[in-house]
Amino acid sequence: MTEAREDRLLDPEASILVVEDDGEMRHLVARLLRDAGFRVLPARDGREMWDLLENAATPPDLIVLDVMLPGASGFDLCRRLRQRGRIPIIMLTARGDETDRVVGLEMGADDYVTKPFGAREFVARVRALLRRSMGDPASPEGVARRLCFAGWALDLKARELFSPNGAIVDLSGAEYDLLLAFLEHPQRVLNREQLMEIAKRRVSIDVSDRSMDVQVSRLRRKIEPGDSSPAIIKTVRGSGYVFVPAVTRE
Repeated sequence: MTEAREDRLLDPEASILVVEDDGEMRHLVARLLRDAGFRVLPARDGREMWDLLENAATPPDLIVLDVMLPGASGFDLCRRLRQRGRIPIIMLTARGDETDRVVGLEMGADDYVTKPFGAREFVARVRALLRRSMGDPASPEGVARRLCFAGWALDLKARELFSPNGAIVDLSGAEYDLLLAFLEHPQRVLNREQLMEIAKRRVSIDVSDRSMDVQVSRLRRKIEPGDSSPAIIKTVRGSGYVFVPAVTRE
C-alpha cells in the first residue's frame, strides 16, 4: 500500500496530544506531525495533559508521551491513561535500554521511540498505530466479522474482545495486534520474529529481548485470568508460542 493510499485511510482531522516538557523537542514533534497533516495538542506535563483531556470536545486519537516529565513520570501517566481507556500511546524518550522499554510496554504503551529519531520513521510509526486503532478497510480483517475461540469472540469491526460470559475485555492496540496474529495462525508454533512480522509491530526492539514476552504475558493475563483457566497460549521452550484453541470465523 502506498503512503498516499495509507493517508486516505486516516481521518484528516486526526488529533495527537504531545506531552513533552522540553520546549525544543515539543516544537519539533509538533511541527513534524502538523506537516504530516495532523492536528496537534501540546502539553508540557501531566497536569496540562489531564486539563486538555478533560476539556477537549473529543478525545485525541493518539498520545505521544515523554518518559522524563516533571511531576508524574510518563510511565505513571501511561498506566493511568490505560486504566481510563484505549487511546493509542507512543512513548518518546532518550532512555532506550531494554528495562525502560519493558516497563513502558508493561504500563500499556503501544510503541516506543527513542531520541534521537528519524523524522520519516517517527511519522510512519504514528500513521501505523493510527491505522491499527482506527481500522484499515483494506485489511483482511474485513473478510470476517468475528473470530471465535474457546468461548471468546474478537469483534474485528469494533476491535472488541468478548469473554465467554459476554463481558468486554479491554485490549491495548498492541494486545489486539498480538491476539489477531495468534488467531490468524492457530495451533502453529510462532517465534518472536514471526509474531512481530505478522502483527506488523514497528517497535524499535530486538526480537531476542524480553519485550515480546512481556506482550504475550499481558495478553495471557486477560484471556487466562486464573491459575485454573485452560491454557490458551502455550510456551514452546526454545521455539516460541502456540495458540492452542481452534478458531472459527463468523
